[in-house]
Amino acid sequence: MADLRKLVIDGEEFEFDPDLTVLQACEEAGKEIPRFCYHERLSIAGNCRMCLVEAVGAPKPMASCAMQVKDLRGGRDGEPPEIRTDSAIVKKAREGVMEFLLINHPLDCPICDQGGECDLQDQAMAYGGGISRFAEPKRAMADINLGPLIKTHMTRCIQCTRCVRFATEIAGVPEMGCTGRGEDAEIVSYLDAALGSELQGNVIDLCPVGALTSRPYAFSARPWELRKTETIDVMDALGSNIRVDAEGSTVRRVMPLNHDGINEEWISDKTRFAVDGLARQRLDRPYIRGADGKLAPASWDAAFAAIKDKIGAAAPEKVMAVAGDLVSVEAMWALKALMAQVGGSTECRTDGAALPSGNRSGYVGTAKIEDIDTADMIMLIGTNPRLEAAVLNARIRGAWVRGAEIGVIGEAADLTYEYAHMGAGRDALRGLVDKGVSDETRDKKTLVILGQGAISGADGAAVLAAVQSFCAASKSQLLVLHTAASRVGGMDIGFTSEGGMAALGGAQVVYNMGADEADMPSGAFVVYQGSHGDRGAHRADVILPGATYTEQSGLYVNTEGRPQMTHRAAFPPGEAKEDWAIIRALSERLGEPLGFDTIEQIRAQVFEAAPHLARLGAVEVADLYVETGGNLGDGDFTSPVGDFYLTNPIARASETMAACSKLAQERAGHALAAE
Repeated sequence: MADLRKLVIDGEEFEFDPDLTVLQACEEAGKEIPRFCYHERLSIAGNCRMCLVEAVGAPKPMASCAMQVKDLRGGRDGEPPEIRTDSAIVKKAREGVMEFLLINHPLDCPICDQGGECDLQDQAMAYGGGISRFAEPKRAMADINLGPLIKTHMTRCIQCTRCVRFATEIAGVPEMGCTGRGEDAEIVSYLDAALGSELQGNVIDLCPVGALTSRPYAFSARPWELRKTETIDVMDALGSNIRVDAEGSTVRRVMPLNHDGINEEWISDKTRFAVDGLARQRLDRPYIRGADGKLAPASWDAAFAAIKDKIGAAAPEKVMAVAGDLVSVEAMWALKALMAQVGGSTECRTDGAALPSGNRSGYVGTAKIEDIDTADMIMLIGTNPRLEAAVLNARIRGAWVRGAEIGVIGEAADLTYEYAHMGAGRDALRGLVDKGVSDETRDKKTLVILGQGAISGADGAAVLAAVQSFCAASKSQLLVLHTAASRVGGMDIGFTSEGGMAALGGAQVVYNMGADEADMPSGAFVVYQGSHGDRGAHRADVILPGATYTEQSGLYVNTEGRPQMTHRAAFPPGEAKEDWAIIRALSERLGEPLGFDTIEQIRAQVFEAAPHLARLGAVEVADLYVETGGNLGDGDFTSPVGDFYLTNPIARASETMAACSKLAQERAGHALAAE
């Protein structure tokens, strides 16, 4: 770090890093500086002029976001530079800027979805003059069509270009720009096309006025009408921190929360817009399949009785429980305890991935997500992070922008950044391991990101062993990228069995907890516990309605091994219950109640068995232990995610996600411009 430099702000002397902007220095000194175009994670534009401050000795106020501390001049006699943020000159300058911004603004706050959380409203009240001297007709701009997610009112736009910079710099999809000059300046999408990024919803949060709002949320509620709950996303394995806004029992929207170690302040479009799927196609009462082959509504007692009869008639080793992608640790712990009582087995690796139980470095890795930021080289093996974890992909792009080299073994997909494609599959991995590691590569900080597409084949254990061997030889860090929010938690509590999903073939009774992506054996009696009438419910003989992640508190462990907690934002519909409570009630009907009555008691058992899960928010970095896995086979690696928008029952029940999926397929089938 460079030597600190003294700076006087409003009469108080401070010391700052000279590379800081004046705006950042003022913020560190506790001075609030208004802004519209400036954002901490975007490049500096300096075009709104709202952040004007007075530099003593300068001929006019300056934009504090575009001036660094090291560029300020001190006094003639060696006095440190002085900044004033509350002088009469600054006040008058900000009032003038606000007056210009409002010349063409339509002032339609009563019908604007941004009303109540609008930066323009807040800053007009705090820094504006209160009156306008302009009586001329206001400018009107044509709205642009950005697709099914973003609603536009471009007459409100103040050309701050935050959306343009986000699309270009963070999302890596430069599909927006600013055309014209002066009064004719306007934000447009190129070729009038809808946006194709999986992160486009973040421009809604970035827009400081109501020019870009949520189309699905439009006119649903005002912010002060909503009950806000801080929780965790489960649409992928990243564990993004989110805020769920609910009105009564209805979830209205999902917003991002800042977490520098995971999602920074971004969330994917699936996380944000799949909320309408929480209420559609819900299971709200038990069902039993009758002699005619049709599912009919039933009581809880009748459903439990049918399950008891089948489990009692089956051999213990023929009873198996599988847990799907969205299941909490507490629910899996309860189901594991139930299976221990009846003598059955458990499995959470429903995709067939060769994740080694007992070796945490084999299913979590040895790195944190934030290690991406400082990596010199990043190797992606068998993964398409743009589809599997869109926010993580943006972080990889950020590392590439800062100079990191990216290599890919797997599908040659558009990842929004340049990379060296080293091969499509196992031959390339074999060549990488056989070639060895140069001293130059060993001296660089290298991060290997291993996807589930690489270790889900018959030779998955060999692929994992080869990648671990490469990491050991190159002194690289390893991050295993999962696609299921529940997977690491299930591995941590041992929700696995010898043989994995292969044992499912001979099962007579299968307790399917939300595993909609797994194939059930044809002759087995299937109990499905879940929230939606998806694929798992269609195959079930008994259906037990459960709650979604927004309707119950639960522990989840993200792809880097960080335990986090979801919190209830709404209540489940009808007769649906929390997952752990259903299993506890079933155990009592089976004649041997499980040893807990509350979720807190379950957590106490979990924390005793796996103490690291009690340290919420902390990552326990594992030491690399190289597995032995036989010989590599042949063939290419493919991502397990074919459609980003339709990966789980909640997303598949969402009309918004269906519209996005349809648009993505149309874009993939039609070339644009000179493509």
